Amino acid sequence: MAVTISLVLLFGLILFFLLRQGSLSPGAAFTAAGFGFFLATTGATTPINQLTQALINAIPNL
Repeated sequence: MAVTISLVLLFGLILFFLLRQGSLSPGAAFTAAGFGFFLATTGATTPINQLTQALINAIPNL
């Protein structure tokens, strides 16, 4: 759970700074957030969570 919240904050900050710099339009940010929201309700949730957890576990071994 802590990793999920951290990743949500990380991606939220990235979207925020891209919006501030003008690199991303508000429509594109809304689309990206909506895509993430709807992706979380699909069957792809489990493999994405497993991949993310494997990457997080691999970082200390680098």
